[in-house]
Amino acid sequence: MSRKCEICGKESLKAASRSFSNKQNVKHQQPNLQTVRAEVNGQVKSVKVCTSCLKKGLVKKAV
Repeated sequence: MSRKCEICGKESLKAASRSFSNKQNVKHQQPNLQTVRAEVNGQVKSVKVCTSCLKKGLVKKAV
């Protein structure tokens, strides 16, 4: 299972922070994904969706 939003395709990011001695620390920033039961093509399905898509109303939740 990948850490990717199934609606907008948002994925994890890699970022490097450098210290004074120019040492590199790589950190991974993960999107805030929620597992939601949603209606997809008329069928109820469990999908991973980021919270920004939930706030925008791009997902129709199942009743």
